[in-house]
Amino acid sequence: MAQAQTAGLERWHLEGASWHRLRRGIYIWTGIPETPVLKLEAVRLRRHPSTVFARRTAVWLHGLEAVLFEPIETILADSADSDVVVRRGFRTTSLPRTIFDLPSLVHSVVVADQALHSRLVTRADLGSWIDGQAGRKGVRTARRVLEFADAKAESPMETRLRMLLVLNGLPCPELQVSIRDEEGVLIGRPDLYYREQRLAIEYDGDTHRARLVEDNRRQNRLLMAGVRLLRFTASDVMHHQDHVLAQVRDMLR
Repeated sequence: MAQAQTAGLERWHLEGASWHRLRRGIYIWTGIPETPVLKLEAVRLRRHPSTVFARRTAVWLHGLEAVLFEPIETILADSADSDVVVRRGFRTTSLPRTIFDLPSLVHSVVVADQALHSRLVTRADLGSWIDGQAGRKGVRTARRVLEFADAKAESPMETRLRMLLVLNGLPCPELQVSIRDEEGVLIGRPDLYYREQRLAIEYDGDTHRARLVEDNRRQNRLLMAGVRLLRFTASDVMHHQDHVLAQVRDMLR
């Protein structure tokens, strides 16, 4: 309120239609878009100077989440903490700590896959960070995350599909395997592949509809080469997991 009064504004101004309340004591003029950065700045102004953005909020700040999810998550950390970095102008947890701070194994692997694929971090970086946490809570889970993480993964939902399989006792498939015909011509590169059973598994995302014709041609080439193929959508992976597992198990038999 003191800043508003310095600018010549009183409380009744802020309570009018021209102003929008972001957080307690934080207002913006309604003509200014309410962007993710503005929301973070509002939180930063209300918190202790040692506040550091963490977990899902930190994932967004590192550029690995398309949407800034709320509630915005913060922790307190010393400015000399080696796990504190600045991203998009805000203090946040380092990428390794961000990955291993996430509340679920699957989400941690999803973000680790993205970070490795984008070359924002290396397996050695993640391994080194884990080694430095010896004796602390959560190290065992962090090692499992690193065990599952794979830089070849090309989408979060592809990772979720893979983790659905392996966490339910199925073998871990290979990722992005180039399959060629007898003449050496590339006929497909499925998301997941069981080489011995010649079973390819594809995640059909939002772009599938746009490239439907080419995907169908590729599917036909794989089938003609003796490769079996299963395709799953986000709805399958998130809401019909038993259906996905049953189909993959049947095919692997």
